[in-house]
Amino acid sequence: MSKKTLFNDFSEVSTKEWKQKIQVDLKGADYNNTLVWESPEGIKVKPFYNEDDLSGKTTNVATPDWKVGQAIFVHNEAAANKKAINALERGAEDLIFTIPNDEIKIHVLLKNIDLKHKTIYFFLQFLSSEYISKIEEFCKKQEVNIHYNVDIIGNLAITGNWYYNLEKDHEVLTQISKKAINTVGVNVSTYQNSGATMVQQLAFAVAHANEYLNYFKEDTIPNFTFKVSVSGNYFFEIAKLRALRLLWKTLTAEYNINADCTILAVPSKRNKTLYDYNVNMLRTTTECMAASMGGADTIYNLAYDAIYHKDNEFGERIARNQLLILKKESYLDVVTNPADGAYYIESLTHQLAEKALELFKSIEASGGFLSNLKNHSIQKKIKESAAKEQELFNTEKEVLVGTNKYINKADKIKEDLELYPFVKTNARKTLIEPIIEKRLAETLEQNRLKDE
Repeated sequence: MSKKTLFNDFSEVSTKEWKQKIQVDLKGADYNNTLVWESPEGIKVKPFYNEDDLSGKTTNVATPDWKVGQAIFVHNEAAANKKAINALERGAEDLIFTIPNDEIKIHVLLKNIDLKHKTIYFFLQFLSSEYISKIEEFCKKQEVNIHYNVDIIGNLAITGNWYYNLEKDHEVLTQISKKAINTVGVNVSTYQNSGATMVQQLAFAVAHANEYLNYFKEDTIPNFTFKVSVSGNYFFEIAKLRALRLLWKTLTAEYNINADCTILAVPSKRNKTLYDYNVNMLRTTTECMAASMGGADTIYNLAYDAIYHKDNEFGERIARNQLLILKKESYLDVVTNPADGAYYIESLTHQLAEKALELFKSIEASGGFLSNLKNHSIQKKIKESAAKEQELFNTEKEVLVGTNKYINKADKIKEDLELYPFVKTNARKTLIEPIIEKRLAETLEQNRLKDE
């Protein structure tokens, strides 16, 4: 049966007819005050959406066959190698290595790992062209896709300082870009975990990336990887990732390049809690599902106990299995672009993109992202948004179950802490004010810990 004849027996219902029916059912209550709510991004969310809300707009961006990632911090090369092999045997498809220093031996770290057709993401906590040369040399005969995620601006935003200084950092970035195509990373997670709205996250991501595009415009532009944190607002987070691809497509068109971006997604830390910590598993499941629907390339999960426990086999296995269940048992890898055509998500996608583009243009008009970082305009915007979200949490308008509502007063956690789960202050001289990540529940949890 063709689509044209399938619904012949049903007449179309217009937006006006829907609103009239709803208004009757409301029995005099105001439609806008009762059913329309406004998000922190300034988007008014309606009770229903239809084709009229698209105005002919579609996202029209490709979504990949997402991969299950395993994140590994490399304290010890041999131990990290063993963990990587074990994770791959248990279902992981991509690896994400965080390398703390240039003493880590690549040949030991990658020993006996079948790299063929794998994607490996490296996050170096230092800046070294020579070290990347070692990785390239080791992997040159293997069909492996490597993303180096070099983000000198992101390091400035997080630490308040360049690795060396502005000139040398850019010089090393240039050297690296000549050795590898998947060079540049944009760490959008910092903005989400510090309290930025979704519009700000998108605008800052594009403005952040634009600094690199401006820098490379005379040369071959390398590929970009965006590391994005996904929080609990399910449909908005799906739309956020889709909007990021749409904005990237718009931005690169201005440079006359046809380049896609890679999105590496991970659940947010901002809404994770110490108390009633098993709820974190529910949160991360929803967030990983949103990342899948939104079109992430690789998704790696956050263990339910990651904020207070050291790396452990149980937490990591559960986190990886959450992704495997979503992909293999819920069949989220079968449908291409599952959110395509959903009126609500399409509408959110375009509203987020349009608002982010407006903020991006404002940032560019005032000197660009680096300039706004240096005059602390970016930091101020994030602080203002974070304070508003914190107030919503404090007044229970934003609920974290088991923490600020439906609290189990008998729940104890103090004796189980292996890591310090709160913002750490480290007085040091910085060029700019760093952007500080902070969880919503920190103050409340500190007060509860005192009473245990």
